[in-house]
Amino acid sequence: MRHIKIKPIYFLFVIAGLLSCNREKPAESAETIIPSDNSVELSPSQLSNSKIETGKLTKQEISSLVKVNGHIDVPPQNMVSISSPLGGYLKATKLLPGMHLKKGELIATMEDPQYITLQQEYLTAKSKLIFTEAEFSRQEELNKSKASSDKVFQEAKMNYTSQKILVRSLSEKLKLIGINPDELNENNLSRSVNIVSPIDGYVSKVNMNIGKYANPSDIIFELVNPTDIHLALDIFERDIDKIQIGQKLVAYTNSNPEKKYRCEIILIGKNLADDRSVEVHCHFEEYDKSLLPGMFMNAEIEVSGSNGFVIADDAIVQFEGKHFVFKQTQERKYEMVEITTKNSENGMTQIAFSDTSTIADQNFVVKGAYTLLMKMKNTEE
Repeated sequence: MRHIKIKPIYFLFVIAGLLSCNREKPAESAETIIPSDNSVELSPSQLSNSKIETGKLTKQEISSLVKVNGHIDVPPQNMVSISSPLGGYLKATKLLPGMHLKKGELIATMEDPQYITLQQEYLTAKSKLIFTEAEFSRQEELNKSKASSDKVFQEAKMNYTSQKILVRSLSEKLKLIGINPDELNENNLSRSVNIVSPIDGYVSKVNMNIGKYANPSDIIFELVNPTDIHLALDIFERDIDKIQIGQKLVAYTNSNPEKKYRCEIILIGKNLADDRSVEVHCHFEEYDKSLLPGMFMNAEIEVSGSNGFVIADDAIVQFEGKHFVFKQTQERKYEMVEITTKNSENGMTQIAFSDTSTIADQNFVVKGAYTLLMKMKNTEE
């Protein structure tokens, strides 16, 4: 077997080479983040470059703002549907949607032959009532003296009573179509009747044109008195416990969100709709004619909050659907702690911890939290 002899000088070169390789092997970078579960440690240079700031938590009361929507509504007693009780043809009207009306103002004239027939029946029945009344009085006197039988007297009384009922019913029908029976006589019969406005308000709808026949069930006009308009809001089940009568709020339209209308809650519904909401009614502190029934509105209700720990919004990070803040455990070391967020106001958010025993003297990251999260997660990967 042939033996290879290595000269001492070559051996020295080999040893030197190995030592050189050892020296050139890169050590772990001093800039590496060392993760441990939800913890991270930064080197001094990383800390100076990240601009992370820490501070202690403070307690503060933050009001909760409930944002809802709804519409302008009018109480049923302020909305009037105009129809013709006996039907008829629309002879004349000047109404247009949006017109203002005063109570008692003429709004339409209806025409129909049955109006003449009704007046005729009333006057005929009224004349016959005079005869039956006289006959009843005559038979009553005769019956007292036994010159007339009880049967004849009872028939006269029945005829008189029946005629009074007929006259009274026809009189009420005339009043129903706007004819005063006390002023009606054989010289002023009319084939038309007038319809007058029963309220002060505005015309919201005109459903029929001149010459068209209106059945008793047809709505010819719709009027609204907007002086008592209110705001109807839909409050969802999760927020209803925050609402109470007398609470103040501001409302605004989509077209002019800068203009705010102050309102007060006056009524809270007692049943849930299919979408799990409750209707809440509010009064406007000042009536505005530009607000029309049915108009869509947004509203913001400020509800009182509780006193609790607050932190800047920038200090809260979201990860995997949860909220976290970073607690400083040592110098340059931080731990990610899960929290529950509550009310927010002016860049501050109220937060809650599952364990509050270690909060008082702890420092938390108040600036640069997302930078810290990204570095920690990138290192883990």
